[in-house]
Amino acid sequence: MSFEIKLPLFEGPFDLLLFFIERDELDIHDIPISKITDDFLSYVRHLEDMNIEVASEFILVAATLMRIKAKMLLPRPVLNEEGEEVDPREELVKHLLEYKKYKSVIKELAEMEGERALKHERGNLVQEIKKLSETNNVEAELQDVTLYKLLKVFERVTQRFELKQREKPHQVIQYPYTISGQKSYILNSLQNRERISFQDVISDDPNKIAVIFNFLAILELLQLTEITLQLGEGYNNFWILKKEDVRVE
Repeated sequence: MSFEIKLPLFEGPFDLLLFFIERDELDIHDIPISKITDDFLSYVRHLEDMNIEVASEFILVAATLMRIKAKMLLPRPVLNEEGEEVDPREELVKHLLEYKKYKSVIKELAEMEGERALKHERGNLVQEIKKLSETNNVEAELQDVTLYKLLKVFERVTQRFELKQREKPHQVIQYPYTISGQKSYILNSLQNRERISFQDVISDDPNKIAVIFNFLAILELLQLTEITLQLGEGYNNFWILKKEDVRVE
């Protein structure tokens, strides 16, 4: 026999907190933080038990509630600059009041939008704008343009401009190094010298990327048995020799 558990869905953690406050008829300015924290964590645990992914914002608010609860249990109150005791719930109450205010406005706007949609069909804005762009008669265009259409076009253009301003240019720089090129550089350096040190290779081109490419080239030449290495002085230095120039010291 299977059981189906249904939990109410909330748009966000503050929506859930307001639900608890209204359900238990609590004073939003004097929230019993211990009770509301337990209710909030219980809801989050139910979501986890049902294998429902808990959003990061719910986890953040849960951590905030536990932090406030811990502060209220501490014997030392926090004082502001004027020496007055600071209520740890003050910031939470402020956010809840702001969320409640915006939530009520959004609900009214949604109702107004629904009523307006029943009174007048908005049509397909993209097709209407395209039709307007194909019209050559300026007077006819002005007759079809409405304030609503102009505001929608302005809104889209503004959003596109804001997104464009926030875009960060991504510049790809191609470094003038290749493994094969650095292999040739190392072998050419050994033409007139019996051996070269790795420090000399770094000194010739101290660029970080050049050092990496040179080191990879040395490893590949070593694998191809075209060079050999001898340990030099210092922990980070060694000698590079041609295979036929290996000496026993």
